[in-house]
Amino acid sequence: MTKKLAVIGAGLMGSGIAQVAAQAGYEVTLRDVTDEALDRGLASIKASYDKFVAKEKMTAQDASAALERITPTTDLDAAADADIVVEAVFEKLEVKHEVFTVLDKICKETAILATNTSAIPITQIAAVTSRPEQVVGTHFFSPVPLMKLCELVRGYKTSDETLARAREFAENLGKTCIVVNRDVAGFVTTRLITALVIEAVKLVESGVATAEDIDTACKLGFGHAMGPLATTDLTGVDILRNAALNIYTDTQDPKFFPPELLSRMVSAGDLGRKSGRGFYTYES
Repeated sequence: MTKKLAVIGAGLMGSGIAQVAAQAGYEVTLRDVTDEALDRGLASIKASYDKFVAKEKMTAQDASAALERITPTTDLDAAADADIVVEAVFEKLEVKHEVFTVLDKICKETAILATNTSAIPITQIAAVTSRPEQVVGTHFFSPVPLMKLCELVRGYKTSDETLARAREFAENLGKTCIVVNRDVAGFVTTRLITALVIEAVKLVESGVATAEDIDTACKLGFGHAMGPLATTDLTGVDILRNAALNIYTDTQDPKFFPPELLSRMVSAGDLGRKSGRGFYTYES
């Protein structure tokens, strides 16, 4: 029986999750609040498939079949018959609460309710549902079609069965999983990258070194594939700042408080690749 997946949010992460799931044979419902957002998401999926076809990593026939397995919609009720739901909306707890409150009411009793959050504790998200044992973190990485990691996160009440089913889902998509057993804000990966990014931003802010040289140091000195500031531009300066604030709010650890430069960039709209300018400038 073909598994049914609903992805809530057609942005960078949601469209990427939908893409790899459809490629793996899942019937995917992709939901966002506007047709324009859905059109952008589907266009990015098609463009990514086209690149894979051009590089002979999949056939044109397989790409076409995968696209046909994705059904776009603005109706959240379309998630009602999904076996797995992955929420990938904006990183604000109140926004996620709105989504999970509805999902709890409409989804079938056996459904797994997963969140792609990178920093908000799963227990807080699950608290608005009547089934917290079926809520789990499935933190994918950008770009989803290329990044092999999925961070599985237990909420306080996440059951062993839910965790096992989430692992099976992620591994079906070709991902390698790590398990976060205690539901701390930022989990493992976001805490590590946020601490590194904040220190890198402080070094730029105080004039110690340029963004380019800091990224070069991390790539050539530590073997990182991408430097922390280029990573921030790719992820979104606003997304990184929100993640840092979420961790700081939960821990009160001052090392996670966003530097002034990061906040000024968000206020100015320098959000990274998506705005054309962040720590680097990008051609449109």
